[in-house]
Amino acid sequence: MESIFVTTPNKTYPILFEQSFELLADSIKKQNITGRKMCMIADENTHQLYCEEVKKQLEKVSENVYCYCFSAGEKYKNLETISRFYEFFQQNRFDRKTVVVALGGGVCGDMAGFAAATYLRGIPFIQIPTTLLSQVDSSVGGKTGVDFNGAKNSIGAFYQPELVYINTATLKTLPKREFSAGMAEVIKYGCILSNDFIHYLENHKESILSMQHDVLTEMIRQCCLFKADVVSKDEKENGLREILNFGHTIGHAIETIFDFKMLHGECVALGMLAVLELAVKQGNITQYQLEQIRELLHYFGLPLFVSDVSKEKVYQQMFLDKKVNQNKIRFVLPKRIGEVYTTSELSEHDIIKAIEFVVK
Repeated sequence: MESIFVTTPNKTYPILFEQSFELLADSIKKQNITGRKMCMIADENTHQLYCEEVKKQLEKVSENVYCYCFSAGEKYKNLETISRFYEFFQQNRFDRKTVVVALGGGVCGDMAGFAAATYLRGIPFIQIPTTLLSQVDSSVGGKTGVDFNGAKNSIGAFYQPELVYINTATLKTLPKREFSAGMAEVIKYGCILSNDFIHYLENHKESILSMQHDVLTEMIRQCCLFKADVVSKDEKENGLREILNFGHTIGHAIETIFDFKMLHGECVALGMLAVLELAVKQGNITQYQLEQIRELLHYFGLPLFVSDVSKEKVYQQMFLDKKVNQNKIRFVLPKRIGEVYTTSELSEHDIIKAIEFVVK
């Protein structure tokens, strides 16, 4: 079994890469978290697809396995859903040794992790990400939380899992649009950390799209290595970890305005294009490099612009972003492809011009 490790001041945990769920029980045993109540949290999609298979694995390490299924979709990522999690936990007398198992995509992992972080001031949890976006990004690094009053992920906690178990075979059941959304986060890593990784994606794009196992696994592994390195250096986003928000400031605003009818990755793609255009204007990257990323996003089926929204509305929505500091919007901008910096000094004119590039 291939693995890499995330090391933070409080915990070191593995990210495991497999092609099935067959080694899940053994992986849990190695983390010494057996003989406890376990609660699998899944949305209605992953519950139907994988619940029984994963439950059989959990039953090898626990005599008391519970399953909680919630409605799928970002619109359910709120405190009301979390409250129902807590009620289920209380009804079944979960204690501080009970283990929460998140089986699903980013919404599931974020909420299950937040519930685990806050119930009884913190109980253990395991991430089993089933979407490309969650496998390369949201399941790694301990960010948990929910949306609140139109502000994305505005309530949450940094809370690391006991392990992350990635079964790449789950991507075979993923709708094409969801796979495309995940590729936005993959491309993000190249933009912020490695131009060589952008070349890798370009050279292997056909194999990735056809889900050739070796190439797909290597791509996911590399993304996890990128994120594990950043998180290990800055667990709670006091500096370096901010770079992972590349494309997210404008992206989150668009996502919220459209009431989550657009997928997170689709909106991140738009946000990345907007700041890349800004980088061209600043002379940090070339028009050719912008087109290079644009073509890659387009190849994987991601949107290049959005209509039916005003640039002013997007701009105003951005002030609800978590990263706003003293009423200044914070951006991650490229110095070049593979290196970025953060700034709060962009003018309203520059920000509006960036939004105009993707809002038609």
